[in-house]
Amino acid sequence: QVQLVESGGGLVQAGGSLRLSCAASGQTLSNYAMAWFRQAPGKERSFVTAINWSGGGTLYADSAKGRFAISRDNVKNTVYLQMNSLKPEDTAIYYCAASRYKWGRSVSMYDYWGQGTQVTVSS
Repeated sequence: QVQLVESGGGLVQAGGSLRLSCAASGQTLSNYAMAWFRQAPGKERSFVTAINWSGGGTLYADSAKGRFAISRDNVKNTVYLQMNSLKPEDTAIYYCAASRYKWGRSVSMYDYWGQGTQVTVSS
């Protein structure tokens, strides 16, 4: 099993930036496709972005395109989410997720989840 721990969340003004990190332990990160999801109060968990095993392929939700960037460092066993031009509607708990064999936009594809990190964007 792989254990995931997110960090880097916080309070930021609209237009600002944050960089989230997801540190993996217990298994080699390169064995997993990785993704970020988010969940706002009263809403379902939704896809933000994903990256394949090698880092050569990425997917983005329409809301994240052009503003967010996912990357991975398989040596450091860490995945990153760079978030720029943040908006109040980006406020949510952000979760890191790992999948051994599947890669895509669906929550059900991912087997392992972190505990989440809160991102709050003030207007």
